[in-house]
Amino acid sequence: MAKYRRRFDILADIVRVAGTGSRKTKIMYFANLSFVLLNKYLEDALHVGFLRLNGDRYLMTKKGEAFLERYTKFSSRYSSVKADVEKLESEAEVLDKMCRSRRVNDRNVRRSRFAVLG
Repeated sequence: MAKYRRRFDILADIVRVAGTGSRKTKIMYFANLSFVLLNKYLEDALHVGFLRLNGDRYLMTKKGEAFLERYTKFSSRYSSVKADVEKLESEAEVLDKMCRSRRVNDRNVRRSRFAVLG
């Protein structure tokens, strides 16, 4: 199943690539965006103040640095929590299988008794 990026994930990729100065083409390739989407997100990044345009290069602003720093912390915490949730889901599956397997075995035992009697 394909994993879709959230808006702020894409903006973080763009801001990270822009860094100290990048052109559209570099940002497009490193952020893995089509030209149409790149233009949309660059416009958004300029509008909210994460980037500024200097000639044909996009530069990260102080607000962009703050966003990227906060995004990095969030991403790290999110990955950790996601891993914990996956472990819990796995444990829930094991518990569920333990409950189901006993019922299946009981049915099999009953059927085998009937087979012997019948």
